Amino acid sequence: MHAVETTYPATRVDAWAVNSAHCQAHYQIVTEAEPDVLCRVLNYFALQFLTPRQVVVNRQDDLLTLDIVIDGLSWHRAQVIGEKIRNLISVCSLEMWAADSVRPQAVVAGAR
Repeated sequence: MHAVETTYPATRVDAWAVNSAHCQAHYQIVTEAEPDVLCRVLNYFALQFLTPRQVVVNRQDDLLTLDIVIDGLSWHRAQVIGEKIRNLISVCSLEMWAADSVRPQAVVAGAR
């Protein structure tokens, strides 16, 4: 038997914004309280080899509020991921902003 070594890149290269500086993005997402919604949201970061710095989830009645902080990506890439999350059927709203700006800088989705 041979040991298989796997190495993953520390961050995935952003092919569309190679010269853009990396930022810290904050996402505030309101979703319906469904058992799999947290996994579906976090999967968009995992697919990009990104690990959030902070994830806070609160449930109130039939809604979840997810506050996610992640760094190591360009603002463009953060917006693309935000758009993908916004397209999930359970997402009611999504606001995002860069750490060095006044929140919210961009509202990706309003209430459905």
